[in-house]
Amino acid sequence: MSITLIPNIADPDGFYDELLAAHDGLSKEESDALNARLILILANHVGDREILDQALRAAQNSGMAAT
Repeated sequence: MSITLIPNIADPDGFYDELLAAHDGLSKEESDALNARLILILANHVGDREILDQALRAAQNSGMAAT
């Protein structure tokens, strides 16, 4: 099994708006904590360590390309 990196979210713009709204009024520390909790909740939902490892590598690699 491999990770899905193509768009796969129904109403991605709506989700992005909700994500931004969840951060409204938060300090940097509170925003970082919200992101960490969201990541851990979604990782728990996925549950598959192979997929999570692929996601971690994809995130690391995409961050390197942006710098």
